[in-house]
Amino acid sequence: MSELIIVKPDKCVGCNSCVRSCPAPEANITKMLDDGRFVTTVNPDKCIACGECVKNCDHGARDYIDDTEAAMSRMKSDKLIILATPAIKTTFPTKWKGILDWFRSKGCIIYDVSLGADICTWAHLRAIEQKKVGNVITQPCAAIVKYIEIYQPKLLSNLSPIHSPIACTIKYIKKYLRRDNPIAVLTPCIAKKSEFEETGLAEYNVTFSKLEEYFDKNGIKVGTNSANDFEYKFEEMQGQVGSIYPRPGGLRDNLWLHDPNINVATSEGVHKVYPELDMYAQMPDFKHPEVFDVLSCEFGCNVGPGSDTKQTMFDVMATMREIEKDTKKKRKTGAFGGADKLFEKFDKDLKVSDFMRTYQAVTPTPPPTDRQLDAVFEMMGKHTDEERNFNCHACGYKSCKDMATAICRGLNSADNCVVHAKTVLTARHSDLTRQHELLSEITNECLTLSDKLKSSLVSINANMDTIGDSTHKTSERANVVNDLLTNVIDFCKANTTMDSGSVGQLVEILETTLDAFKDLDENVNVTNESSDVIRSSISEISGLVDNINENLKKTER
Repeated sequence: MSELIIVKPDKCVGCNSCVRSCPAPEANITKMLDDGRFVTTVNPDKCIACGECVKNCDHGARDYIDDTEAAMSRMKSDKLIILATPAIKTTFPTKWKGILDWFRSKGCIIYDVSLGADICTWAHLRAIEQKKVGNVITQPCAAIVKYIEIYQPKLLSNLSPIHSPIACTIKYIKKYLRRDNPIAVLTPCIAKKSEFEETGLAEYNVTFSKLEEYFDKNGIKVGTNSANDFEYKFEEMQGQVGSIYPRPGGLRDNLWLHDPNINVATSEGVHKVYPELDMYAQMPDFKHPEVFDVLSCEFGCNVGPGSDTKQTMFDVMATMREIEKDTKKKRKTGAFGGADKLFEKFDKDLKVSDFMRTYQAVTPTPPPTDRQLDAVFEMMGKHTDEERNFNCHACGYKSCKDMATAICRGLNSADNCVVHAKTVLTARHSDLTRQHELLSEITNECLTLSDKLKSSLVSINANMDTIGDSTHKTSERANVVNDLLTNVIDFCKANTTMDSGSVGQLVEILETTLDAFKDLDENVNVTNESSDVIRSSISEISGLVDNINENLKKTER
């Protein structure tokens, strides 16, 4: 199937609103990017194109694709058939005729899908009367059809074999009017594209929202009409009460108009209809109503995801009520001159078999085993039954089991579980706390050692001062003795009255003593220089210790 729902990853904030609103359990794939962001993309093979995610995304990360541009391009070269679904009257209450007139001005042929809805009602009634069907689920809603094909294929035997109103219109045009022009359908529905691809009946799904964008972008202005004027000159006859199909229970009300004894139940809205379809699948057939009339959108097709209507639900229902009154009046006074005259014409001209379809079942993904779920729960840090049924819904799923199932199928990750993330953060916080406590102990020990080192440096400095004083005094005394010895030697050498041998011996002893004092003086100088180096080193060490103390105290804070 074509990709209909698209994602803009740069706008996705990982809020899981799309997952939360989606009735298709395998349509969304959530992954964590390298930058830590979670982004949810779409699997087109599992998406039913109901459009709920598009309506519920507040960040503009979800959009959809239709055929508006392609249809407009084709219209330049070929004569298109344009089918107007009845919801066009509620979406554009004062412009729908102007829109159809614009298409007609481009050479298009305009047909009313309400006529196809009347055929759809007739075909259902005749199939029920002739026992050609059992208890049925209605199928005008393409999203419902895709859900049953993908997720509840066992219900295909209950899914009505009668075509949708749009498809009935097309079958009527192709088979009975013998027109083979390319067909574009104006709809409020994203999912209709999947119906057209599966049945091969229509080429283009032009949604109201994208059509309006096209008009705005190209500066196209259309005429206006009275909000309560529902008459339009279509190529073929205009439909009757089929025009109320877009409202909740529209098909039911059409059936009851002809046979009020038919047992019909209704359901609408993604959070109601799909769980009830799942429930229907579990029930025995004798508990099923004759007709289960279902729509994916809560307020019917009138507010479909492709309509982007500016009308409130009350505006829409009021319009539908006026349309119903108008069409019922025409049924009594119109061209066929009686309530069932139109259906008598259908009985004469049409065959029910021409308006029946088949479906394409998809093999469902098997559910994970208990062992597989246990492994995922353990990975998520959910070890007890209470933890496995926390069901906070933050991930977007209805239960922890649904989230674990999605992880088993590769559709999500444990990191996207809030409870798991909190558990991991708590564990990391505990590790950090223990590391901080250990660091604090080491810091205190370092500070104690640092204080001792500073005290030792003070003592060393004091000793160096003492050494400096001693070497200075020794140097002074050595200089005095040196001078004295030098004078004595000079005196002895100059005194001629003394015995020369004695003088020579005395001079030799004095010179040796003098050399020794010179060595002493040099050693004293070296000691002084070394003391200066030591003092400089002690001063540098003392400064480093001060820096260490400051940093240790900052760490401790």
